[in-house]
Amino acid sequence: MKKIAVFFAGLIAASSALPGFSLAADATAPVKEIMADTQKNWAGDNSDWIDIFEDGVLGRLYSKDFGEKYKAAAQNPAADEDGISPFDYDVIVNGQDACPLQDLSMASGQPANGTTEVTVKFKAATCMDGTPEKDAFTTVRFEVIEEAGNAVIDDIMIQGEEGPISLKEAMVQIANGE
Repeated sequence: MKKIAVFFAGLIAASSALPGFSLAADATAPVKEIMADTQKNWAGDNSDWIDIFEDGVLGRLYSKDFGEKYKAAAQNPAADEDGISPFDYDVIVNGQDACPLQDLSMASGQPANGTTEVTVKFKAATCMDGTPEKDAFTTVRFEVIEEAGNAVIDDIMIQGEEGPISLKEAMVQIANGE
């Protein structure tokens, strides 16, 4: 039994010394939680809206930098009338209206420069008959980093008309009154 324990201790020590191999936090974990809440929000069952930027969630699933930018943007008078969010749309579905999310998939890229990109694709307009977006996929990219041993979302990239939009950059603009 002692030999097995020594073997595993040696294996862990050796593997942590190998470049690119670590027992890092699961980069998909915070994204899975945000997507589960987003799916519940659009499920159509009239349950209470889940704020994916609520203080407890903001401090647990998002990076410190993201949280600071969000709080600064929320202080801007341009925040929506309900005082809940600096956004007047759901940043995950990238719109004010959506259907229950369909065909959701998630893929995690390889870590690079301390960031792991987690890409989520889903259909958000399947109940909107007669619209060209009915069968279109929405793609959202989450940039996940590790802080204090936990995987946290550092930015959310949504597809805009002219290319990807960084939510962190959008929050800076909102905080500046732009």
